[in-house]
Parts: sequence; C-alpha cells; structure tokens
Amino acid sequence: MLKDLTLKITPEVAKAAQGNEKKAFSGHLGTHFDVMNKEFPIEYFRRKAVIFDVSKVNDRDIGLEDIDPEKARKDMFIGFYSGWIEEKEYGTKEYFSMHPQLSKELIDMLLGKGISLIGIDFAGVRRGKEHTPTDQYCADRGVFIIENLCNMKEAVGECNIYTLPLNYAGMSGLPCRVVAETEEQ
Repeated sequence: MLKDLTLKITPEVAKAAQGNEKKAFSGHLGTHFDVMNKEFPIEYFRRKAVIFDVSKVNDRDIGLEDIDPEKARKDMFIGFYSGWIEEKEYGTKEYFSMHPQLSKELIDMLLGKGISLIGIDFAGVRRGKEHTPTDQYCADRGVFIIENLCNMKEAVGECNIYTLPLNYAGMSGLPCRVVAETEEQ
C-alpha cells in the first residue's frame, strides 16, 4: 500500500510558515530535504526504510535507547515518527522552535552505519543554532535530512521509501514528495 508522507501546502499553510520560518520560500517550505551545498544522488530516490515510533519520548533528546540500532543499515532511509506535526500546527513559531531533536550520539551512529536519508515529522534534527551546522555535518557525509513529513504513524516499521525532489539548483533546501510503500493494506 502506498502512503503519502508529504505535507500538503495550502495558501494558509504557506502564509503561516513565511511568518515564522525565514527560509520558507527558498526551498524549505513544507516537506523538503536540506541538501546544503550538495546534490541529491538520484539513486537515493528509492530506499529500504525503517520508521521508528519515538512518540513517547518527551522532555529529552531522542536517543540510541529509543530505537533498535541493529535495524539501521547502509544506504537506508531511517525515519522518526514523533507525532509533532499532528500535535503542533505546521507554520507556527512553536512548531519551528520547540520541536523534538535527535541526540548527537544517535546522529553519529546513523552516519557511522552509512545510511542515506533521515526522515522526521518535525522541523530539524537539532534546534536553533545547531540546526544548520548539523544539516551540513550530515550532508558532508552523504546523508540528507527530510523535514516536516506527515502521516508517518501509518508507515512505522519496515517499508520502502520513494523520495522525489524538485530539480532545483543553488538552494539549500529542496521540496520533495515522499511516499512509503508498506505491506499493510
């Protein structure tokens, strides 16, 4: 079964995001990945994936203890369903500034495994001043972060992920469509 994990953009959503996210119209609106100064390898468009349910993690970083690290393997998409995008309205200041984040140890473990993509249903793997440097740190190692996914609860577990970015150049973010292919009907 195919499940669209892409946030639907309406004029209202775009207006709210523009008021609270300074990069909203430079490729960072809605579901997008932070390509930084790299180019998205076309072979990343289809990846085996595992999406972890981390929705019970509150008041601390999402860490190694919240997932099964053995499920993360080379060239995979690793996703994190937190429920944030359903809980807090996309485009609000709270959505962009108070979201969950991954621990640095978890990020380093994923990079060490040689994964391709990290997918999250919130605004960044790290908040504030750590957001952009962490995106660059990952991109420099061939790993791209897809932000603002939705409907991830429907795809928790193992699946295939299809990521189709727009063919923009010279932008730090690329809007994309992300679809999960699951065994469930």
